[in-house]
Amino acid sequence: MSNGVLGKLPLPQKAKRVIWLTMAGGPSQLELFDYKPKLAEMDGKPMPESFTKGQQLAQLQGQKLVCKGPMFTFQKYGKCQTEMSELLPHIGSIADEICLTRSMTTDAINHDPAHMFMNTGSQIAGRPSMGSWITYGLGSEAENLPGFVVLTSTGKGRNPQPIAARQWSSGFLPSKYQGVQLRSQGDAVLYLTSPNGITRDRQGADVAAINALNQKHAILCDDPEIVTRIAQYEMAFQMQASVPELMDIRPEGPKTLDLYGCQPGDGSFASNCLLARRLAERGTRFIQLYHRDWDHHSLLREELPLRAKEVDRACMALITDLKQRGMLDDTLIVFSGEFGRTPMAQGNKGPIGRDHHNKAMSIWLAGAGVQRGITYGSTDDLGYAAQENIVTVHDLHATMLQQLGIRHDAFTFKFQGLDAKLSGVEGAKVIKDILV
Repeated sequence: MSNGVLGKLPLPQKAKRVIWLTMAGGPSQLELFDYKPKLAEMDGKPMPESFTKGQQLAQLQGQKLVCKGPMFTFQKYGKCQTEMSELLPHIGSIADEICLTRSMTTDAINHDPAHMFMNTGSQIAGRPSMGSWITYGLGSEAENLPGFVVLTSTGKGRNPQPIAARQWSSGFLPSKYQGVQLRSQGDAVLYLTSPNGITRDRQGADVAAINALNQKHAILCDDPEIVTRIAQYEMAFQMQASVPELMDIRPEGPKTLDLYGCQPGDGSFASNCLLARRLAERGTRFIQLYHRDWDHHSLLREELPLRAKEVDRACMALITDLKQRGMLDDTLIVFSGEFGRTPMAQGNKGPIGRDHHNKAMSIWLAGAGVQRGITYGSTDDLGYAAQENIVTVHDLHATMLQQLGIRHDAFTFKFQGLDAKLSGVEGAKVIKDILV
């Protein structure tokens, strides 16, 4: 357990923790969350130049732009009658628990800078990730686990876009606030097991001796990284006992495993969702899941159903499980990619896909003071750009911080003579209309 720098919080704390579900690669909102009848009507016709003239595109720049209608049908779910894809029946079954936002935008149009922007509020590497900001401000309630944990999984498809550890870096904050990746298969942390012949008592004595030396060094040097090193030795020693217990999901029993649709040790997104709930129970402050292989420049019709099936049931299970345990009310869930996809087809013949797009994407949120069963914002008739209640990444960060009890515009860290903020300096606003 560690305390953050903020102490008494300036705002009511609706969320004690965040679980951020990252669909890495950019899922197509036009097949999942944002049905456009006009786009279906325009299928195969030229994209009107009035939408795209002078606009930044990724791989379609300079090419003939042709409209591509939605490739799957949509239906209305829940009492709220939220319209979502036939590919997401399980998420549809919890439509009354979520806030679907169709007017999200981002500044970045390629994967790595888009991940950086979504995670840190800047496209340039070197800024702290949102999980680092939050554990820096609030600390962690976990006794023997990191306050910021990352879990990754990969879809059973083509070669997924890479993700890098800099996405969960602490940047210019002390390095003890960086995210810790737990591997979903095999040893969760490399070298966590002591060598043969080394007992836990002996290991503990070594850690104590090393930390005593480091503490003397810290007094002489006043270097925060030495304090970080001490904390990391202690945490690593504690994790030798806590991580194996955390990762063993067999005691959850067949009913819970069936709810999530996972098996012990399978390394799936579903298993990671169950691990996220277990981490949340144990006090971890920020839990980020990455599921890769959503980058469908081609084979969208063939591949998207596979990706959707890999996450659909697990997302429902996570919301259902948290609610049953009385944890949804103080856990903020965010489901998001790094950008959206174009209403224009990529590849006019053969296995068609969609290009990267930053002017429109859909995300959803749940729990922790977020209104349930609502749809917020909209895009134009062809789904090219957000037009009503436009939401930026900085707005999303500001809203997340507010629900955690933090004033986003006053939460700063002095860096290179400036008061750096997660929510940036461009006038971010809390999305008040989606909050209770």
